[in-house]
Amino acid sequence: MIRATLQQLRVFQAVAEHRSFTRAAEEIHLTQPGVSIQVKRLEEILDATLFEKMGNQIFLTAEGKALLETCNEIFSSLDGFEEKLKELHGEVTGPLRLSAVTTAKYFLPQYLGGFLRKYPLVVPKLKVSNHERIIERIDANADDIYIMATLPQRDDIEVHAFLVDQLVVLAHPNHPLAKKKKIKPEQLASERIITREPGSGIRLTSERVFRERGIDVEPYMELGSGEAIKQAVMSDLGISILSSFSLKLELQSKQLALLNVEGFPLNRNWYAVHRKGKHFSRAAKTFLHYLQNENFDEILKLIAASDDCKTPANSSKDEC
Repeated sequence: MIRATLQQLRVFQAVAEHRSFTRAAEEIHLTQPGVSIQVKRLEEILDATLFEKMGNQIFLTAEGKALLETCNEIFSSLDGFEEKLKELHGEVTGPLRLSAVTTAKYFLPQYLGGFLRKYPLVVPKLKVSNHERIIERIDANADDIYIMATLPQRDDIEVHAFLVDQLVVLAHPNHPLAKKKKIKPEQLASERIITREPGSGIRLTSERVFRERGIDVEPYMELGSGEAIKQAVMSDLGISILSSFSLKLELQSKQLALLNVEGFPLNRNWYAVHRKGKHFSRAAKTFLHYLQNENFDEILKLIAASDDCKTPANSSKDEC
């Protein structure tokens, strides 16, 4: 039976993860000499060398790597046990691990805010990245729930639609197409198209729409965020397609204009995605139910009406 204490294992885990006695001491609120003493005692108990120093850096030995893997399993199991106890007591509490594609940052905080007002003991841990990176996190089973609009083609996930979004074509207000009606999508092929980077959900959806119409669109510029694209369009560098959720202020101040392109606005669903067979904590299960049952239509009307708004033929004035 190993006689190491949980405190010693916690100290070792912190040092191993940070590769630094100083940063580990800051994290667990001990002095650096105290951390060193705990690690030394642990090595004596195990009769093993856990770290080796090379220059100013420390590295895990083979024994250290094996112990870190064991520590991660131990503390993960203890965290799970703590959550189970709280669930047995009927509490909605503990971590809520979410990943979301970039555009979700325009509405997901409002969902989280409302959810946390009802369940203040839940601790959300949110990662925001592009579509490609979220797929990698699904592969790694890194989170409870993934928020995305473009679904991957795979059989190991369950999807739950909870919100409708619109993709719109936008340009500088003085762009020649800004005052035209019923623009053919084919006309966009000759324009300077500004897009997100490869792997972005909006780009994947836009390319699919153009491909279905037999339109070959060559990007004029690729940018890594919707905010960068808005700045480029406001500088009249080209036109783009973005989510209506991200355009409220720019449309209100008339820094951007919506183009009246046939087939747009393009409706798309937002989904809460999780791996099949995923064991949900009470917090994750409750949040998924919250997403599907809360009505945020009024909060999420982010396209402001304007006097010169040209309503596309396939949308209502409220969507203008």
